Amino acid sequence: MRRKYIDLMKDINTFIFDVDGVLTNCVLSLFPNGEMVRHMFAKDGYAIQIANNKGYNLCVITGGSDLMVFKRLRKLNIRHIYQGVINKKNYLDKYCNNINISKNNVLYMGDDMPDIEIMKEVALPCSPIDAVQEVKDISKYISSKKGGRGCVRDVIEKTMKIQGKWE
Repeated sequence: MRRKYIDLMKDINTFIFDVDGVLTNCVLSLFPNGEMVRHMFAKDGYAIQIANNKGYNLCVITGGSDLMVFKRLRKLNIRHIYQGVINKKNYLDKYCNNINISKNNVLYMGDDMPDIEIMKEVALPCSPIDAVQEVKDISKYISSKKGGRGCVRDVIEKTMKIQGKWE
């Protein structure tokens, strides 16, 4: 039997997120000049800042590559940002080895098929409510919030409240 997500959240010290469909709402605004713009939710950013200030490890592993997304994540003080990743599991292994953490303390939130392999490797695989069914099937916690509309805030806030660190 799988451990309940509440028990798993007690041991989390690392949050890893996908971008499109998790930190963004999966909508791309296309402009005549060829520019694509992604939309992020400010309340997710606020929760990321709180987690960072409380000493949690934060990382983004994404298949996409976008300078504006990179700048936004840097502004939120996320130091470990891996873009253009094809094999997310390899980057999870590198990240955990580089900062000397166990996958038993990692929460990963993804929403689509490229996230499944990495989600099987971490203690607490999570997804937004609008993730594809295959991802929801392996998620130990499914946020009631959509991607880019508060799911990141939801998992961070819930984890920190369980640990008594949310203020």
